[in-house]
Amino acid sequence: MTSPLFSWFAVMVLISRSVLLASAAEPATQIPLTTRSTIRADTPKLPFSTLLKWKSTDILIKPISDETHNIVSVKDPTVVRYDNKWHVYATTANTQGNWSMVYLSFADWADAANAKPYYIDSNPNLRGYHCAPQVFYFRPHKKWYLIFQSQQPQYSTTDDISKPETWTKPQDFFGTKPASAPRLWIDYWMICDDTHAYLFFTGDNGRVYRSRTRIEDFPRGMSDPEICIEGPRNDVFEGSMTYRIKGTDTYLTLVEALSPARYYRAWTSNTLDGEWTLVPDADTWQKPFAGINNVTFEDGVAPWTRDISHGELIRDGYDETLTIDPKNLQFFYQGRDPAINIRYDQLPYRLGLLTVDLSSK
Repeated sequence: MTSPLFSWFAVMVLISRSVLLASAAEPATQIPLTTRSTIRADTPKLPFSTLLKWKSTDILIKPISDETHNIVSVKDPTVVRYDNKWHVYATTANTQGNWSMVYLSFADWADAANAKPYYIDSNPNLRGYHCAPQVFYFRPHKKWYLIFQSQQPQYSTTDDISKPETWTKPQDFFGTKPASAPRLWIDYWMICDDTHAYLFFTGDNGRVYRSRTRIEDFPRGMSDPEICIEGPRNDVFEGSMTYRIKGTDTYLTLVEALSPARYYRAWTSNTLDGEWTLVPDADTWQKPFAGINNVTFEDGVAPWTRDISHGELIRDGYDETLTIDPKNLQFFYQGRDPAINIRYDQLPYRLGLLTVDLSSK
């Protein structure tokens, strides 16, 4: 049975995120652009050039049902390479519209379709509404952290990422919802520098928010959220992710845009607590960081999605610094059949992998 609290949260998520039904009927709220979301002359330079060209695989991971889980969607993946395996945590939706999570592991991408799912609500600590996960190893504690949306930001820990049954009971980052948080706070993302742990999130309202605490205090002591990126709602929607770029002092933030289909735009900064500036030629529908306008499909693969939606860049490592290698850019993402237009929690999302197409350079 679904609790009344979960039902209320689910309704709120569906109202805010069912863009195929709602956003087409109502004009998006426009938030004036500020210097935090414009292209500046002193934008930190990326160690790779844009316009990027990506090549997509076929669908790698599809929903797999069992006796107690009738799954229609797998989405919002987080992934790390550890101990010679890929470890994937992702959101699931069932035929009743309930959100939960799933874990899969496999040695190579070619094996992903055959990976046996472990449904996270099989862990008694993680029954109920939890979704949009992020996983990393926090070296100061020598523990794995799983960050997720419950609706508030929560976390669990384990000593072994390969044993999802060992994740602890969820804990809140905030004792009460901060006054500066948006009505609908979603898609939480943690990254650390040498001194602080930063929690980023979005609100489906044209804004990205940022909170932080000292490394020695993590996961306690999160500051009141502040706006760090803002713009029109269609352009700054949800699913943000932030990385440190290997061999540089530059950080990269990607934020999912809403329409005409889902795609990603990019910002850079020299510090996690600094000002974020748009990356030229990675900031529009026509010229995205990653979107259908700069994605083609591998030979023999029929285009299976128009959305390049909520996912994660493949990291160079698995710790709290969330470092990416600019010489090996890959993006594990969610997509779906664009011909199927039903309510948001029933959209048939699947997972695929983008790789920068060096042959196009």
